[in-house]
Amino acid sequence: MKKTYKIDVDCANCANKMELAANKVEGVASAAVNFMALKMKVEFEEGADVDAVMKEVRKACRRVDDDAEVYI
Repeated sequence: MKKTYKIDVDCANCANKMELAANKVEGVASAAVNFMALKMKVEFEEGADVDAVMKEVRKACRRVDDDAEVYI
């Protein structure tokens, strides 16, 4: 399953760090951040609990940048 989420991030470097952090979360098959569109596309692993995984993605992104936000 793939979903797109709106994000709020200040710079392209922080967006790259968010992408790297999201890809390390268990349950995420792949994640891609588009800084210009302020969007994050996430593909979930088969059988993953989307809500639980996205809560972990949000936590991981906030550890990278306190101002970063993923709207779930």
